[in-house]
Amino acid sequence: MVNQSMRKSLFILVVLGLVVSSFPICASAQNASVSDIVIRRFAKQVFNRIALNADGDSCPGKDFYTLSAFLIALKYYTQFGKLSSIEDSKREIAAAFAHFAHETGNFCYIEEIGGQYRDYCDKSKGQYPCNPNKKYYGRGPIQLTWNYNYGPCGQSNGFDGLNYPEIVAINPVISFRTALWYWLLFVRPVINQGFGATIRVINGALECDGKNPSAVQARVKYYLYYCRVLKVTPGYNIYC
Repeated sequence: MVNQSMRKSLFILVVLGLVVSSFPICASAQNASVSDIVIRRFAKQVFNRIALNADGDSCPGKDFYTLSAFLIALKYYTQFGKLSSIEDSKREIAAAFAHFAHETGNFCYIEEIGGQYRDYCDKSKGQYPCNPNKKYYGRGPIQLTWNYNYGPCGQSNGFDGLNYPEIVAINPVISFRTALWYWLLFVRPVINQGFGATIRVINGALECDGKNPSAVQARVKYYLYYCRVLKVTPGYNIYC
C-alpha cells in the first residue's frame, strides 16, 4: 500500500520527468542528426547530377566518385559537416565539395593531368621517404600530393601511401577517405575564417594574392552554387 511519503516521492518524480521532457534536444545532438540528413541528401544530388550529365568517355570519375563510396568513407570521418550550428555545418559541406569539384574538374578527373611528369618528392621529410619507383602526384577528390601527405594519410587510413600511392586512384572509398582526412586535419581549422582561408590552405601559394585569380574565381563559383543548393548564406571572406 502506498503511504503519504511514497506519494510525495512519486509526485516529485513525475514533475521532474515532465520538466526534463519539456526541454529541447541538446543542440549538438540535434545538429549532428540534421547534418547527417543534409550531407546525405546533398551528396545524393551532387552525385546523381554527375551520373546524369557526365560523358563517361571523357569523365572517368563518373563511375568512380559515387554516393555509396562517399557514404562509406564518411563512416570513418563522422565529424565532417558537424559544426556548432547547422548554418556553419552547411558552409563546411559546401566548401569541401566546392574544392572537390574544382580539383577534379567537377568530379571527372581521378588523377592529376600530367602529374606523372612532376616531382612531388620532398626528401627533407625523412620520416616519409619516397619510393623511387612511385609517384606522389595528385589523386582523388582533394588531389592528394607529396610523399609527406601520402605517408601519414596512408597510416591513418589503412594503406601504404608511400609504396602504393596509386590505390587512391583505384579504390573510391579510400579516395574519399583521403579527401576527408586532409580536409579535417588541415582545412577544418580555418573554416571559421571564411571560404577564402580554405583556398589559401589548399593551394594558396599558387592561386592567392593575385597569382591565379581565375582559379580562385572558379572555386568561389562552385562554393556559391553549393551554398544556394544548401540554402545557406556564403558568409564573409570568400576570396583569398
